[in-house]
Amino acid sequence: MNTYPDNQLITMSKKIPKRTKVRVEVENAGVETYILRLFVTGILPNSARAIVNIKAICEKYLKGRYELEIIDIYQQPSLALTEGIIAIPVLIKKFPLPEESLIGDMSDIENVLKGLRLI
Repeated sequence: MNTYPDNQLITMSKKIPKRTKVRVEVENAGVETYILRLFVTGILPNSARAIVNIKAICEKYLKGRYELEIIDIYQQPSLALTEGIIAIPVLIKKFPLPEESLIGDMSDIENVLKGLRLI
């Protein structure tokens, strides 16, 4: 177990549920909600880092304005085929448009923020 910003304790289980959705209440109805899909492969190190990193980025920069869906392609390969996934982990920003894809463990915060068009 590790402690992350804001003393938030994050633990990783050995198995990621088939399809995990993190829904966050929109605090301000006039603000766009970001809809994000993170495709991962089980509990492999890059996938585990991507999950931790994107959750931290969303909580810091999109708090209250995002929906994050984590999809394990081992559990749901059809979704990966539908999206045309060729590399893992990959984050797809579905909304706001335009749709963007970011490949990697999401550790380069500046690159992720640019991909999400937050900077």
